[in-house]
Amino acid sequence: MKRARRAAPGPLPVLGLLLLGALPALWTVLPRREAAARREPEPEPRPAAGPPPGRWGWGRSPAARGEPGGGGGQKTFRALLAVPAAGREERGGGGRSAASAPPPAGGSPVERGIFWSRELEEQVPPGFAAEEAAAWLAAARAARVSSLERGGCGRSSNRLARLSDGSRACVRYGINPEQIQGEALSYHLAGVLGMQERLPPMALALVEARGRQWEPVRDELRGSHWAEGAVVSLTRWVDNLTAVVAPAPWGAEPGAGRRLQALSAGELGGLPPAQLVELVQWSDLILFDYLTANFDRLVSNLFSLQWDPRVMRRATSNLLRAPDGGLVFLDNEAGLVHGYRLLAMWDPYNEPLLRSVCVFREGTARRVAELHRRRSAAAELRRRYRAREPLWARLGFLSERQAELLQARVDFVHRHIAHCRAQAAAL
Repeated sequence: MKRARRAAPGPLPVLGLLLLGALPALWTVLPRREAAARREPEPEPRPAAGPPPGRWGWGRSPAARGEPGGGGGQKTFRALLAVPAAGREERGGGGRSAASAPPPAGGSPVERGIFWSRELEEQVPPGFAAEEAAAWLAAARAARVSSLERGGCGRSSNRLARLSDGSRACVRYGINPEQIQGEALSYHLAGVLGMQERLPPMALALVEARGRQWEPVRDELRGSHWAEGAVVSLTRWVDNLTAVVAPAPWGAEPGAGRRLQALSAGELGGLPPAQLVELVQWSDLILFDYLTANFDRLVSNLFSLQWDPRVMRRATSNLLRAPDGGLVFLDNEAGLVHGYRLLAMWDPYNEPLLRSVCVFREGTARRVAELHRRRSAAAELRRRYRAREPLWARLGFLSERQAELLQARVDFVHRHIAHCRAQAAAL
């Protein structure tokens, strides 16, 4: 007797079974997709508490703008010191009470069209006071070098020195003597211009392994490969410095063929006091770098725009900020001697940078006018250099041609200031 064959299920029951098996998966997937559709986009990270970024993007670090921090992979004196505290944002002009200071009286940061107001200048951090600098220089020249350490001061040939009085200094050994000469002359030209408080105190020293100053580090000198009798510079070490990103108009990433924006009185409305305080210092810096033809600061960033369109959003070379908001003009060895040899290469960047500034410290403009009227730029620099640097003769002074170039650049700055004055009067 044959067993009855069970009929195969029809297509509809099979489809129903499949749907029933899929219901649990659909129950979990569909709500997830709905939640994903309703989910709001991730908010951008908020900058640390502090003044608003302002119209030119002040108050935001490279990290806050989505940029890599710092100035590249090279670990220099700048990179070593420019390590902010964890989570701290870079702020334009931060540090001092300028961020909360009242605006200048009358509401305008500019007087007579082209000069920073006195009230605003009074808020600029004092920097390295003349008395403090003189005391450190005297102590550094008399002190013995207790130790020499590699790293932290730029090139591998430089050293970080601990002196017998407990202070520290960067000892710079130039690839050639003109770099140390440029560092020394730039430091004293800043004194002629009335802006030496922005540069760390700097003195020259003679390397003598058997001399009193260097005797404790005779073995380290042997490993440094410094030439006996070479002239080096001792620059005061400064703690707790942070990197500085160029503000607009200079940090606005000008593209090919696009001119830098001008910093003039009409562009300053509504900026917080801290930002204005930093701009006062930047105006001095750009004028100083033009006079010395220093290409190793903002100018090198402008040059790099041709292959790195975001370089202006990164840290500016050889410029750091003190905790009180004061700018520190570091490593000026490219100035004057070395810079004057390379004018043809770097002036296409240095000159437009100067022309982008049409607001000045009145004291700086007055000194430039006096050097122009007397045609005494080189003479004033020589007088100050010889009076304040005991080892000046070891490196000598500017050549006659270099002295002429310095005067010509002073004259150019004077004409530029006069042009800015005429423009402001015509408004």
